Amino acid sequence: MKPHLVIVGLGNPGKEHQKTRHNAGFQSVDLLSKEFGEGEWKENQKFLCRMQEGRIVTVPILLVQPTTYMNRSGECIRKLIEFYKLNPRQQILVVCDDIDLPLGEIRLRMKGGPGTHNGLRSIVVVLGEEFPRLRIGVGGTHPKGEDLAAWVLSVPPKEEREKVDEVIKSLPETVKKFVMERVED
Repeated sequence: MKPHLVIVGLGNPGKEHQKTRHNAGFQSVDLLSKEFGEGEWKENQKFLCRMQEGRIVTVPILLVQPTTYMNRSGECIRKLIEFYKLNPRQQILVVCDDIDLPLGEIRLRMKGGPGTHNGLRSIVVVLGEEFPRLRIGVGGTHPKGEDLAAWVLSVPPKEEREKVDEVIKSLPETVKKFVMERVED
């Protein structure tokens, strides 16, 4: 099946990263899998990811979690785009954390720079800045002087985690609306 849309959740593989701030993209795609996924997750070495086919109403989608680690996410996306001959502006949606967004907010942008996000930076190197991204706010509490990488790779306290979980629960409706608006264009 050729997907109409590939939804890529950014994160780092491995149990030690599952509940970290930086894995909000993986957590989001896990929830989208429960809502829209069909069949099982499959490891795919060719594309450097875990993937699952799905459907939003009648629109075929592919859910993806790169296994390259965050800083090399662009490698996975490049392979998917080349194989499926996708238009990144229309057929890719990247879901990731964002420390510059207030905790618990989401923001959908059709294009833009990577900011401080190394996963987005890796994708921008491959695609340029013209691809949709859905960012989940995990910011607002980064202690001054603390190493940013260590902070995003840490597990947030329960109160922060609950705010992020709430916003992630709203994503299926947001993604469905995004997909259906694109189909109608």
